[in-house]
Amino acid sequence: MTTRARPESRERYRHFVTITTRLMDNDLYNHLNNATYYSFIDTAVTSYLTQAVGRDLARDPVIYLVVANGCRYFRPIAFPDAVQCGLRVAHIGRSSMRFEVGLFRNDEPLAAALGHFVQVCCSRETQRPIEMPAVVRHALEAIKV
Repeated sequence: MTTRARPESRERYRHFVTITTRLMDNDLYNHLNNATYYSFIDTAVTSYLTQAVGRDLARDPVIYLVVANGCRYFRPIAFPDAVQCGLRVAHIGRSSMRFEVGLFRNDEPLAAALGHFVQVCCSRETQRPIEMPAVVRHALEAIKV
């Protein structure tokens, strides 16, 4: 028997990024289009790495390629909601990392959606995996659960 995913509370996350929805984010069902959730997850992960590691996205010799992702939806989010993206790291490998993101609608205590991104550290030049730089590993350890 499969266990059904349940929304998680804010306490399960180590870092938060707030994103304001836009009218254009709504779909014809009057809630956020599913692609927008992935955009918010990507923004939360990238903004954390940018701030914690001091990345220069245009010049950094290390890039982070997404190799897997997913999202579970529990309650709709719609414009004009504010989305608080709770971020944590669930796994740190030699070159890979798994981010988990809870998307919280306004001040609600339970996540409206749960997403994840698995990224691999790669050389910008070759786009092949490389060992994770120590500064990145340190930043990930700070929000690891």
